[in-house]
Amino acid sequence: MQATIVEALNDALHEEMDNDDRTVVFGEDIAESGGVFRVTENLLETYGEDRVLDTPLSEIAIVGGAIGLATFGYRPVTEIQFSGFLPPAFDQLVTNASRIRWRTRGELTAPMVVRTPYGAGVRALEHHSESLEASYAHVPGLKLVIPSTPHDAKGLLISAIRDPDPVLFFEPKHVYRSFRGEVPEGTYTEPLGEAAVREEGEDVTVISWGAMMHQTQEAVDGLDGVDCEVVDLRSISPLDRETVVESVRKTGRCVIVHEAPKTGGFAGELIATINDEALMYLEAPIERVTGFDVPVPLLSMEDFYIPHPPRIAAAIEDVVEY
Repeated sequence: MQATIVEALNDALHEEMDNDDRTVVFGEDIAESGGVFRVTENLLETYGEDRVLDTPLSEIAIVGGAIGLATFGYRPVTEIQFSGFLPPAFDQLVTNASRIRWRTRGELTAPMVVRTPYGAGVRALEHHSESLEASYAHVPGLKLVIPSTPHDAKGLLISAIRDPDPVLFFEPKHVYRSFRGEVPEGTYTEPLGEAAVREEGEDVTVISWGAMMHQTQEAVDGLDGVDCEVVDLRSISPLDRETVVESVRKTGRCVIVHEAPKTGGFAGELIATINDEALMYLEAPIERVTGFDVPVPLLSMEDFYIPHPPRIAAAIEDVVEY
């Protein structure tokens, strides 16, 4: 079937709630209204108020409640309305969810998913457009997944729900409904921790994830005479270092694209990995195309903040011509 990312995520939730009655869904306005972006639409009518619940406006309570349920055998899937609202629950994720397996020497685990829309591009207000993936990638024991296609959104979410450890699931709201893709009916999974090579090439490796994959692909498609290998990370943590390193060893050049600010952004970790394992293969310095070191600007100024295809294309050409 053809589906948007929103529809694919909703389908994944239906599949897992059908397959496992331990799966429960809760968050702010996710039951009666189906969530801000309607990802949880019709779940309440199908599974009832015992498994689909609206919560108070407290991210700490939402994530803390999920930890408690997970340690008692449930498979909670929570929604934080926007990733910019997640920092209040940072303590729960870092101090409790990510460490429970280590703290109890494996006696307890926290098989839970925290879903949240992330990124700019929808003209939202303050704290609605952040891309803070680098902050959470630093936390041992917490997995971080970011799909870019409807197919991966469904398969990765099912894998995340079934995973024995906590998974933070960032959803690129800029492309929630902007296109449709092929999504198999029924249950299937995509592995966590494996990147996808979207396009094979010989001249330069271009790495991105989430909504920026589409800006990146548009830039690549508009280039003449440059054979790009396009890598979609899909998982920030665990990171598929092997695919990244293998690709850069083949091409000798690399451009990394993300919309988070440049300083401390996840591109820095990728560059360090490449320098550690493929430095002698490089034929040019690695380029980063990122957001700027400022809060995401409001309204129309977003267009200047988000990496757009001409910026990405220029970086690719600079690396190839070096």
